[in-house]
Amino acid sequence: MEIKEAVAKLKENQKLLNAYWHAMGVMYYDFDTVAPKNAVTGFSDTMATLSEITYKLSVNEENFALLDLLTEHASELDEITRREVEEAQKGLKLLRNIPMDEYVEYQRIQSEANSVWHEAKVKSDYPMFEPLLKKLVEYNIRFAKYAAPEMDPYDYWLNEFEEGFTQDVLDRYFEKVKAALVPLIHRIGEKPQPEADFLHKDYPVFKQRELSDYLMEVMGIDRDDCAIGETEHPFTTGFNKHDMRITTHYYENALESSMYSVIHEGGHATYEMGNCDELIGSPLAGGASCGMHESQSRFYENIIGRSKAFVELVFPRIKELFPEQLEGVDAEMFYKAVNRAEPSLIRTEADELTYSLHVLVRYEIEKKLMHGELDTKDVPAEWNRLYKEYLGVDVPCAKEGCLQDSHWSGGSFGYFPSYSLGSAYGAQILHAMKKEMDPDALVRAGEMEKVTLWLREHIHKYGGIKKPAELLRICCGEDFDPEYYIKYLTDKFSELYGL
Repeated sequence: MEIKEAVAKLKENQKLLNAYWHAMGVMYYDFDTVAPKNAVTGFSDTMATLSEITYKLSVNEENFALLDLLTEHASELDEITRREVEEAQKGLKLLRNIPMDEYVEYQRIQSEANSVWHEAKVKSDYPMFEPLLKKLVEYNIRFAKYAAPEMDPYDYWLNEFEEGFTQDVLDRYFEKVKAALVPLIHRIGEKPQPEADFLHKDYPVFKQRELSDYLMEVMGIDRDDCAIGETEHPFTTGFNKHDMRITTHYYENALESSMYSVIHEGGHATYEMGNCDELIGSPLAGGASCGMHESQSRFYENIIGRSKAFVELVFPRIKELFPEQLEGVDAEMFYKAVNRAEPSLIRTEADELTYSLHVLVRYEIEKKLMHGELDTKDVPAEWNRLYKEYLGVDVPCAKEGCLQDSHWSGGSFGYFPSYSLGSAYGAQILHAMKKEMDPDALVRAGEMEKVTLWLREHIHKYGGIKKPAELLRICCGEDFDPEYYIKYLTDKFSELYGL
C-alpha cells in the first residue's frame, strides 16, 4: 500500500469512528441531562453494543498494519496526520491488549455505575455505589497491566491523563504547593471573613438561567455553536467546534455555585471552539491534555471570573436580575465574597487557595486504591480522615464527601491531579500573557474577546497537535514551573486579606 493510499484509509477509518463516538456522546449527554431514571438499562445495553463495534473497528490486524506502516513513514506525513497516527498507536497500546468481552463489559459497568452514582449521591448512600466502584478499580488495575505490565498501574493512568506526570513528579509538586499554601491558609484563618450571606438568599432558578445566558454572552460564546443543559454534576462535552454542550446545576440558595460552573464549563467550550478548522473530524480536536483543558476552564473561572475587573463588569447585570437579594451590596462586596478563602467540603465550590488540597485528598485515595492498600468499603472513612487532616473540616455525609464527584463512576482514576495542574498552568499562562497585554484592563473595558484571541493563538488553535509540555513552551517560553501558581495565590490572597 502506498503512503497516500494509507493516509486516505486512515482518514476514512477516523471518519467512521468519529461518527460512532459522536452518536455515543450525544446519547451520554441526553442520558445525563434529560433521560428518565429507568432509561439506564437500555442505555447501558446500547452503549455496550456500540462499544463492541468501535472496538472491532480499531482492534484488527488491518488497522494494526496500517498504523505500523504510517509510523514507519512518519517523516513523510504532515504534522496533523503524524500526530493522529501517534495518538492512534497510543490508544491501541491499551485496546489491543484488552480482550473484547472485558472491554464491552467495562463499558456496561461504567454506564450502570454512572446511573447508580446519581441515585446514591442524592440518597447519600455510599454502600449502594461501592460494589460498582470496586469493579471499576479492579478493571482499571487490570487494564493498566495489560497495556504496560512494566509500569505501576497508577503511573500508567496518570500518564494517560497528563503525559510525563507520575506519582514521583506529583508527590514533589503537591508537597511544594502544600508547604507554601498551608501556612498562608492558617494566617488567613485568623482574619475576619468578608460578608457572604447575601450569596445564599433565595435566587429563583429561572432568573439564574438568565444569568447563565448573560455570562455566556460576556464570554463571547456563540450560542449557535454551544448549548447549555442541567445535570447533577456539571460537565462539558464537545462533538466538534460547532457543537459544544455545557451543563450546570442550579441551587436556589447558592448563586455563586452555578454562576462559576457556567464560567468554568464555558472555558472548556471556548478552548475547543478555538481549534483550527483543520481539526474538525480529527481525533486531535479538543485539547492537548486534561491538565491543559482544565487550565482553560479554571483560567476563565478564577483568574478572569473572580477578578475584580470581571466582577465590576458583570455586577450591574447581576444586581438588575436580583435587586432584592443584593440590596445594599456593591461590586467590591461581591468581589470579596466570591473570593473568600476558607476550608470547605465541596471541591467544585472551593476557593482558589484551598482548592488543591481537595485534589490532594482524591490523589492520596486513588494511590491507595490502585495499589490495593485501601478497600473500596473503607473509602468514606479515609476520605473523612484526610479532609480533617488537610482542611480541618468534618464530613457530615457521603453526599458531601466521597460521593460528591462523578469521576470515579466513569472510571477516571488519575484525572483529579489535572485540576490542580491546570490551575498551576493557568497562573503560568497569565504571567506570559501579561508580557503582551493587560488582561484586567481589557476585561474591565468589556473587551474579553482580546483575551480569548490571545489564548486561541497560543493554545486553543493547536487542539491536540502539540503535546502539553510542548504547548506550554510555545505559550510561555519555558517548562512548567509551579512557582507561578504559588506566587499568584500568595499575592492575590495576601492583598484580599491585608496580610
